[in-house]
Parts: sequence; structure tokens; C-alpha cells
Amino acid sequence: MATDSEPGQIVIPEGYTLHTENTARVLLPPENQAFLNPVQEFNRDLSVACIRTWSELLNEEKEAKWRRNQERRAKQAERGPKAKRVKTEDAAKAAAPVTENTQEIASENATESEVPQPAAGPSAKKQPEGAVVQYQPYKSVILEALSASGLRSIRYAKEVPLVKYVIANDLSHSAVEAMKRNVEINGLGGQDASNDEPSDKRTNGTAKPQLGKVRVSEADACALMYNHRADKSRVDVVDLDPYGTAAPFIDAAVQCVNDGGLLCVTCTDLAILATVNYPEKCFSNYGGVPVKAEYCHEAALRLVLHTLSTSASRYGRYIQPLLSLSIDFYVRVFVRVFTVPNEVKKALSKTSTYYVCSGCQAFYEQPLGRVIENVHQPSGNVNLHFKAHTGPPVPNKCLECNSPLHVAGPMWSGPIHDTAFVGKVLDHVEASSNSYGTSARMKGMLTVAKEELGRPFYFTPSRIAGAFHCVCPSLDELASALLNAGHEVSRSHASAGSIKTTASYADVYDIMRCWIKNHPVRTDKIAPNSPAIHLLSKEPKTEANFKHHPKSVTSSSKVKILRYQSNPTPYWGPGKKAGSGPAPASGKRKRGGGDDDE
Repeated sequence: MATDSEPGQIVIPEGYTLHTENTARVLLPPENQAFLNPVQEFNRDLSVACIRTWSELLNEEKEAKWRRNQERRAKQAERGPKAKRVKTEDAAKAAAPVTENTQEIASENATESEVPQPAAGPSAKKQPEGAVVQYQPYKSVILEALSASGLRSIRYAKEVPLVKYVIANDLSHSAVEAMKRNVEINGLGGQDASNDEPSDKRTNGTAKPQLGKVRVSEADACALMYNHRADKSRVDVVDLDPYGTAAPFIDAAVQCVNDGGLLCVTCTDLAILATVNYPEKCFSNYGGVPVKAEYCHEAALRLVLHTLSTSASRYGRYIQPLLSLSIDFYVRVFVRVFTVPNEVKKALSKTSTYYVCSGCQAFYEQPLGRVIENVHQPSGNVNLHFKAHTGPPVPNKCLECNSPLHVAGPMWSGPIHDTAFVGKVLDHVEASSNSYGTSARMKGMLTVAKEELGRPFYFTPSRIAGAFHCVCPSLDELASALLNAGHEVSRSHASAGSIKTTASYADVYDIMRCWIKNHPVRTDKIAPNSPAIHLLSKEPKTEANFKHHPKSVTSSSKVKILRYQSNPTPYWGPGKKAGSGPAPASGKRKRGGGDDDE
């Protein structure tokens, strides 16, 4: 691979094409040896923004911890000789049992090495007494287990400031060759050892570590991640973006990421996650059964989060979802992983199965566990007791329409977004709109995710009206009625025209029955055994108020923003799996998208 003598100029070999995305440039071969889907630019833009925001958050946490340690050392220095005498007296008690307080101090000292310290060496010893010690920002190590062309890794290295280096891995030899070529043309390859940082233990131990900003590895993804599961060799970010399911890589990923680190996971197998065509395959991959309802795409997210949670729990770790999105033909989740055994116990109460009505699609939640808090009055300490949950929440048929119920799950039932984190990502995107090619859609999607309620599942007015065989109320009218009744409402990022609410389906159906009083339904046109007859046979328990509410979801913004994706090309989707044949001009089948929505 040769380059021009002029800086920034690249000689493009015959048959190759130069693809530019933001700050990165990659050469694509004529045959489909290293797969690249241009439609996934939104995925890559969103990943850069989330990793950048997370790295700044982690750096703030590291700095706060470093400053606490500095203050502790300063206090010890102020005590001077007195502290030394106390230390001598305490030495006689060295054989005594270790208390909880001493364990905490030992733990703090043990993890102090993780906090960035000033550069050590001869120059550090020559610092004048009383010199101010400056905090050195913490830089993260990113591992992309399935890199293909390397475009994503290159963008991470160039666009995330607090990155030490990126490990770009792939098992395919042709993909590795493409990555090396692309790393070189972006100026991120190896450098002379004298001008770079010392080698890091988190590189692949099977070969001599490379010293570039992007370090290419040719290895099995799981084997590579298992080689990084020791505490000192863990990485800070793991990105899994496979063709199809990420399930085979999750166990290795949750072990090799640092405490407080970030997992970025993509699954494109929505034919398994978001339909009931292959429940046995969904169970084998994700440990749960999918949902057959209009909210199946959110259920797909919750099945993936359930898999991450159960995999992490095996190793005394728990997940904190930061952002979970259903996008086009795939799902993408960003979660932090922490090692706190007591928090692992709470995962039971954040996992549920659901009974889903086959007629009106109402759902009934069955949590697997519950947490009981007992407060010790003299001390104020809170003791947690974990119990199995009572159930079932419903008999064998739907309480509303008398239709059969289907079981779905178990799946994650806790929040799928961290509102504070999403707000920080949104602020970053708004301040750096020119840095992302899909910034308009990012702002729209993040805006909806920030406002989205944490409770499971959503509905659309058209689907509810279809169950009653009545005229459909507008989004504003139904949302206003819910708000006027004292319930909370929001939109869902997963579907255009959707509503999430704290109200139960029984409350929503009561509002619909009030709506029908002013918009009568011709029951003579409905079959006697139809679920709609059961829905219409009940009288509303309260009077609904459809007057416009100021917090109605349809008036949340006066500015038109792109919340739901339009079809980017005539034929698009996950595309064809990388192979030796020629690459298709676009995805393999046409997929429906959302619309430009206010």
C-alpha cells in the first residue's frame, strides 16, 4: 500500500474504492471480503457519541477519587511525627483480625493503582518540595471484537479524545489485511517504541504488542476476550457488532470489561428476537421467549438486557443500562458493568415474565422476585431481604377481552435508559452537530429516549381502536385524557405514533369506552364471539377528559426533529454476510422504516 508524497493524498489501487465517513477513510476491495454497511453510519455515530460521553464521565469519577486520596495523604502529612507514633503502636496489633473499616481502607489503597498518577521516573524524584501535583486524565482501552474493515475502530481512535488505544480484532485473514491497510492510511499504525508509551498488558499476549493507536489482532473473538479477563489485563470498553446475534460473545465480554466499564452490543437477528416464529431459537440464544405484539421491538431489547444481566450475575457483576435502542433492523444497547455482589441480588426483582393477550395485546407482568426493606430503628441501617414473588397476576384468560394468554420472557423489566446519561449525550451531539453525518436523527432519537418512561412496553392508538372496532382518537386526545386522569405519558423511540404510560390497560380501555360514547360503534357489524364484544360490554368506571393537556406528547417541541428513520436507499437492511463473492450494491431486502415525525 503506497501513499502519495503529498500529505493527505492516498493512492487508490485499481479496483478499490475510497470510503470516507467523518474523520476516517477506508479502502474497500472489489470483492466482499471485509463487509461494510453504509446504512450503519448512524450506529457508528451514536457509538462514538456514547463512548465519548462515558469516557468523560469515567474520567470525572477517577479524578474525584484521586482528589480524595490526595486530601487523605495531605491530612496524614499534617499529623507528622504523631502519626508515626500511632503507626508504631498499631504495628503491635498486626496479628488482630481484620475489621470492616480496615478492609475498606485496604480496598481503597489496592485500587489506587487504577487511578492515573503523575509520570514516575527520575524526573519525578527531582520535583521541588511542595510542588503541585497535577491530575493526569484517564485514557481508556477499547476492544472491538469483530472489526471487519476497521472503520469503527479507526473512528474511535480519532474521534474519542480520552482513548489510549483500540484493539481491532477479526478472525478473517482478509479482514485483518484490510484493517492493517486502513489503519496505515489513517496514520494510526505502529510507531517507534522510543516515542510511544510502554507496552500495555491488555494487548493480545500471543504476539509482541503493537504500539499504534489502533492495534490489529487476528484471533477468535471469544478467545481474545477470555485472555483479557484477569483484573490487570481488562479493557475499558468492549464493542460487539456481529452479523446476527451477539449471544456467543456475551459471556466473554462481561468478564473482560473493567469495573465501571462499558459494553456496546448490537444484535441484528430481529427475526428471532421480535417474532414468535422461532421461540426455541430465541430461548437458546437469550434465555427467554419473545413477544407477539406491537411492542415486540422493545421486548427484543429487554431480552438482550436479560442475557447481559444473567451472564454478568454469574461472576458477581451487575449491569446498568445507559441507552437501549431499537433501530431499523437491529437493536443496540450500551450498559455499564460493575462488580458489587449485593447489587447482583437485585437482578431477580428486575426480571419478569409476561402474560400477553392474543386478542387485545394487553399484558400482565409477573416479576420473579421482590425486595423487602427492613429499617433498623436505633441505627437507621436498611436491611434487604430477597423473596420469591407471588403469582400469577391473572387467570388463564385476559381480564379485558377474555382471549387466551401467551407467556413471554423472562426478560429485563427495569429501566432501559439512564436519563442523566442520555441527556449528556444529547448535549454533546447538539454542541457537535457538524461532527456527525447523522446528527439530525441522533438528536431526534435521543430526545425521545430521554423523555421515555422506564416502565415496560407501549401501545399505539390505532391498535387500541382496532381492538374496539371504533374510530381512532388522535395521539393528542388520548395522551391528554391520560394526563388529565393523573397518569404520566411519553413517546417510545421504537415506534412512530406510540404512547408509553403509567396507566394500566384497564385504565386505557376505560378511556376508550368514554371515547366510544361520543363515537358509537355498530355492534351489529361485529361477530358475537369477537374480543371487541367483551371490551364493549363493560361500562367505564370514570369519566375521561379529552381536553388538550399542556404536557401532551404531540406538543413537546415546536421544532420539527427527525425521530424515525426514512428508508435511506430503495433496498436496505442488514446486508449480506461477508464472504468471497462480490458485495451487493445495497441490503438484501427492502425494510420498512418510520417517518419524519413532529
